Amino acid sequence: MELLDLWELFRDAAPILLKGCGYTLMFALGAMVGGTVLGFPLAIARVLPNKALRGAAAAYVSMMRGTPLLVQVFVIYYGLPSIGIEFSPFTAGLLALSLNAAAYLSETLRGALNGVSRDQWAAGYSLGLTYAQALRFVVLPQALRTALPGMSNTLISLIKDTSLVSVITVTELMLATKELIAATFRPLPLYLAAAALYWLMSLAFERLQAWQEKRLNRAHAR
Repeated sequence: MELLDLWELFRDAAPILLKGCGYTLMFALGAMVGGTVLGFPLAIARVLPNKALRGAAAAYVSMMRGTPLLVQVFVIYYGLPSIGIEFSPFTAGLLALSLNAAAYLSETLRGALNGVSRDQWAAGYSLGLTYAQALRFVVLPQALRTALPGMSNTLISLIKDTSLVSVITVTELMLATKELIAATFRPLPLYLAAAALYWLMSLAFERLQAWQEKRLNRAHAR
């Protein structure tokens, strides 16, 4: 009878949990895009000769990495309205995740850029390229190949970090699970189901990462 009860519980909960997964993936992918758009200029600023830009970028990265993501969510959603800046829960959650991811992605990209041999820069200059052209056409393509594993890890972390936006009533997987628990009073099987879904999503992106790395390495070997 217990197994039958569990089957009925999961059958009834599946549509709600899968809808929550959809929102989780939407948040993770949206934050990955936003984080990359913001993180790329941060990474460039960290390797530029300009000390002011390097310092400003370093301060941002330090602040975002040195404070909890949950606090950042609270500041954006609950704090900013006090100075007249207000976001919907969805926008606030996506913004917080993007700003946080940008700091980590910028460090991944900066490390990859610094990992490219200085000889590559010299080769670009010898061809008459400017600093920006050498960065774009010579250094950046090599750095992106090196940065891919770290960027993929950030995406997988974002899938798990989306659970924090449930505190501002965004109906992603964790909040959907909590609502089901409130209605069914069955916390253990539902939390285990949510954990399994997070794991499956992470596994899917791990497989995608491995495929992309293999593809890039094969192209590089040619």
